[in-house]
Amino acid sequence: MTLFLHTTDLDGLVGRAELIDAVRAVFLDLARGLAEQPAPQSFPGAGTTQFLPMTATSHRLGLSVVKVMSDAPDNRAAGRPAQRSTVLVLDARTGERLAVLDGEVGTRMRTAAASAVATDVLARPDAHVLGLVGAGRLAIEHLHALREVRTIDTVHVWSRSAATLRAFRAAVDGLLDVIEESDPRHLVESADILCTLTPARDPVVSGRWFRPGLHVNAVGAPPRPDHREIDAVGMARAVVVVDSTATQLAKSGEALLSIEEGATLPQTFGRELGAVLAGTAPGRQLPDDITLFNSVGIALEDLAYAALAMDRAQVPGPGSAATALTAAPAECFITEPRRPAEAMP
Repeated sequence: MTLFLHTTDLDGLVGRAELIDAVRAVFLDLARGLAEQPAPQSFPGAGTTQFLPMTATSHRLGLSVVKVMSDAPDNRAAGRPAQRSTVLVLDARTGERLAVLDGEVGTRMRTAAASAVATDVLARPDAHVLGLVGAGRLAIEHLHALREVRTIDTVHVWSRSAATLRAFRAAVDGLLDVIEESDPRHLVESADILCTLTPARDPVVSGRWFRPGLHVNAVGAPPRPDHREIDAVGMARAVVVVDSTATQLAKSGEALLSIEEGATLPQTFGRELGAVLAGTAPGRQLPDDITLFNSVGIALEDLAYAALAMDRAQVPGPGSAATALTAAPAECFITEPRRPAEAMP
């Protein structure tokens, strides 16, 4: 029987700290050759809608995932989500269908978890002021995730929407000092850690605003080669770390447009987060370095979330995939097929 997990089933099911550990583990797997992460290829739907099938395999966990993400920007005018996704989990050996997950909760959480992993390894240890360009649910999730890896006591936040700002403030009320900014520039110049979280087509952040020592998580632009939040100056000024080089050079507007404009080279985007975590590529080397994690989002992150969610939904015990994901040595492989999940009512 296949396990079906809907948004209501997934809300609150997976903890942030355990997900950060799980995402860190799969990035290390990728660096060590224990995972497969091919670059995705999109295909058109109707109108401006595009579909992006994303795939990955963890040899250590014995799992494969196929995530289909739809990017439908015209939905915003009708008040519908611009992005939707569904995650299919398969036994990597037998091909058995193990679970189907709605992608909303997992995408938001795994994206913030990846930013937290990058922040932990790249940001200065004393970083404590967060800047959020964008104030929606992804911004709220980033604030919570980053507080798992740094002592954040102040957040500067900017949004074009007053209603979104009010919702943000209500969601984080009492956690820390919240300073609403009227423009992104002052926010960027005030931050130790910056997260850009908007579906921008044209840059909303200039690299000229970056001050020494800043760490940036560039997160929000959809995986389209003509969309970006940060200009070419920013990409050229920073030590850039990416989730997957192949994915970046296929789908990241930050990467492709800065290369097209002559500010960067393809090799600028060759430093993967997993290699930095494994110590085979340098990250921040000096306190004044400007570091930037360019996050397009990869299916291995979805696999990390899905493995935890499946086990939490089935009341895990010793030897579960969740235990393997966060604690097993990198050399550990699953050599027997996973037990099929029971169907949810």
